[in-house]
Amino acid sequence: MKEISLIRIEKMIYIVRGTKVMLDSDLAELYGVETKALNRAVKRNISRFPEDFMFQLDSNELEVLRYQFGTANIDSKRRFSPYVFTENGVAMLSGILNSERAINVNISIMRTFTKIRGVLDNDKIISKRIKELEKGVDQIFKVVFDRLDEVDESITQLKRELPSLAPKRKRIGLKESR
Repeated sequence: MKEISLIRIEKMIYIVRGTKVMLDSDLAELYGVETKALNRAVKRNISRFPEDFMFQLDSNELEVLRYQFGTANIDSKRRFSPYVFTENGVAMLSGILNSERAINVNISIMRTFTKIRGVLDNDKIISKRIKELEKGVDQIFKVVFDRLDEVDESITQLKRELPSLAPKRKRIGLKESR
C-alpha cells in the first residue's frame, strides 16, 4: 500500500478544546473500515482511551466543526456525536487495529502530527524573534523621539533669546504701489 498523503491527513486534523484531534469518521475512512466498526473496537478496549486520548464532541463543538469548517467529514444523520482522537489516541488505535493498512496509516498520521508540531515550534521561534525586534525598534524610536524633544527645546530656547523688534517700528523697504 502506498503512503497516504500528509496533506490529506493535515486537512483532517482539527483543533477542539485547544487540542489537535481527528474525527472518528476520518480515521475510519483512512483505515478503510466503517465508522461504527472503529467505534466498536474502541469501546471493546475503552480502558486504553482516557479523556485525553479520546472524547465525544458536545453539540456546540459539533456545530462549530460542521459550519465553520465546511471540510469536516461529519454526517448530519448520525445518531451520536462523533468521537475525536488526540495524537495519543491515534497512536493507541494502532494497538487495537492490527492490519497492515492500519500500521501504514498510523505511520503517516504520526508523521503529520510531528510535521505540524514542527511548524508550530517554528512559529513560536519567529514570534519570539519579532517581539525581540519590536523591543529593539521601540528603544531606537525612544532615543530618536528624545533627541527630537531636545532639538525642539533648543529651538524654543533660541527663539526666547532672540531680540524682539519693537511693535511700532518704522518699516524700511519698498512701498507697495496701489
